[in-house]
Amino acid sequence: MITHLKVTLKHSAIGREDRQLETLKGLGLRRIGGSRVLENTPAVRGMVKKVLHLVQVEELEEAPSHG
Repeated sequence: MITHLKVTLKHSAIGREDRQLETLKGLGLRRIGGSRVLENTPAVRGMVKKVLHLVQVEELEEAPSHG
C-alpha cells in the first residue's frame, strides 16, 4: 500500500532563499495553513526535507477520497 504525506505550510516563506521558495512551489504550498496530500516517494521526501523547518508533515495510511 502506498502511503501519503500531508504537508502543511506553518511559517512564512518571505525572505527565504530562492531554492526554498521553488521547493514550496513544487510541493504546491502557497500560503500559511495551506496543505497538500502527496505520495510518499523519495523525491517528495527530499523536497520536504529541504523545507522541514517551514512545514508540518503527517503520514497518512490511505489516500483521501475525493468525493
